[in-house]
Amino acid sequence: MKPLLLSLLCAGSLSAVAGSFDRHCVPCHRKEGVSLRQTFMNALLIYSGEHNMKAGLKYFLYHPSIETSVMGRAYFRTHRLKKPSRLPEKEMDAALDEYWERYKVIGRLK
Repeated sequence: MKPLLLSLLCAGSLSAVAGSFDRHCVPCHRKEGVSLRQTFMNALLIYSGEHNMKAGLKYFLYHPSIETSVMGRAYFRTHRLKKPSRLPEKEMDAALDEYWERYKVIGRLK
């Protein structure tokens, strides 16, 4: 009985620690088989900087369209366009901040 309780408490603690990005973005990307790193690199090539990238992705997530996607038209032959996000703006900003910190290249090259 005690090991079960301990594992439940640990699982609860981990989910409380998980940020907006891990809760709202990762599960769907994993389910769809879409690489978050590749999406990041595509967005970085298009937007070329942190501020523009976050603003562009935020706009896309609230107003998705094939024309504004960083994935290109060919991607949509095998994947569907998601519905607009209903994530509150504060959580969206937190998720985009976490996304940037996780996949940014600046400061990690040696």
